[in-house]
Amino acid sequence: MRVLVVGSGAREHALVLAASHDPAVTAIACAPGNAGTAAHAEQLGVQAVDPAAVAALAVDWQADLVVIGPEVPLVAGVADAVRKAGIACFGPSAEAARIEGSKAFAKDVMAAAKVPTAHSEIVDNPAHLDAALARFGPTWVVKDDGLAAGKGVVVTPDYDTARAHAMTLLDGGHPVLLESFLDGPEASLFCLVDGRTVVPLLPAQDFKRVGDGDAGPNTGGMGAYAPLPWASPTLVDELVRDIVQPVVDELAARDAAFTGLLYAGLALTSDGPQVIEFNCRFGDPETQVVLALLNTPLAGLLHATATGRLAEQPPLDWHPGAAVTVVIAADGYPGVPRAGDVITGGETEGVLHAGTRRREDGAVVSHGGRVLSVVGIGDDLAAAREQAYARVAKVHLPGSHHRTDIALRAVEGAIAVPVR
Repeated sequence: MRVLVVGSGAREHALVLAASHDPAVTAIACAPGNAGTAAHAEQLGVQAVDPAAVAALAVDWQADLVVIGPEVPLVAGVADAVRKAGIACFGPSAEAARIEGSKAFAKDVMAAAKVPTAHSEIVDNPAHLDAALARFGPTWVVKDDGLAAGKGVVVTPDYDTARAHAMTLLDGGHPVLLESFLDGPEASLFCLVDGRTVVPLLPAQDFKRVGDGDAGPNTGGMGAYAPLPWASPTLVDELVRDIVQPVVDELAARDAAFTGLLYAGLALTSDGPQVIEFNCRFGDPETQVVLALLNTPLAGLLHATATGRLAEQPPLDWHPGAAVTVVIAADGYPGVPRAGDVITGGETEGVLHAGTRRREDGAVVSHGGRVLSVVGIGDDLAAAREQAYARVAKVHLPGSHHRTDIALRAVEGAIAVPVR
């Protein structure tokens, strides 16, 4: 099987690495890729958000399977173009990708499917903002209604901060989604979906805030771990039954059948699990830990998903331990990141590349905000965390920063689902 992975982040590096271990795979390409994916896959230049260009590349390269990593190409209809060209594609149609591309659409789908989620309200006119804000709080959740790479969200107890973020979005022509605040720990559940059948992967937890103790602004994600030692053993089955399957069925009923990876971002509240958001693709950085623990060959699994044969697959095989990933970010991130700094230690085992490129002199340099994702695996979460940070210590990037508390509270047994 010839596999083409579209994207250039650590998620795509993890997908390429996992696919390279599948004995059915005869060739792998990554477009456009990064300095890390180049070690495992042929690098191909393409504008990933151009449906016609990606489809033409897939035909040219004679791909048997195209795996689309990021959300922007999916929302733009790249998967539709690839499938129209007669090639199996892991990723939803543009219509189904609206589950991430429009929070208003996602809320409508959840309401129809009777899926629990935060109370919300769309504001598209500054004249209505103050009255709407008064109906929420004292902790305000203010979101960009469209795609914002994880950075369009502000959660704050301060009214002025919430209002200022909302006005910035409105001034930029973006509708604002206000939501009620949900208590309880958050969890991410990835599910393979072939239109009807749902197969869950391991649950994970990611860390959105830039600083230790969840301080500072939101980012695309500063680390993650899997599985969740504090979660109920029946949690995943309950989430599929009560949340994911109803949404999949509702999308199919709307002639927007979902094929690919449906990601449920959840708050495990005192009133039960509630959806924070749905994403239409593998999440980053959770992919890095979930795939690190998957023993089942990945490419065959994704191909079965893309071709409607998911129900025929045997149960997934998982490594019995745990995994932790720590993101190393460039100076300035999540603001304007500094680029061009030389990275040493980037070839260390467990280091996945994201914002990197290789200069003509052979040096690997930073080329983005989240530069590297460092993965550790162990028999338990404490061991995985220890290995991840030992590997982080081997990497040097001038001015970089990372969180030092990824998975710490879980290791300490300090996370619990609230009860009424």
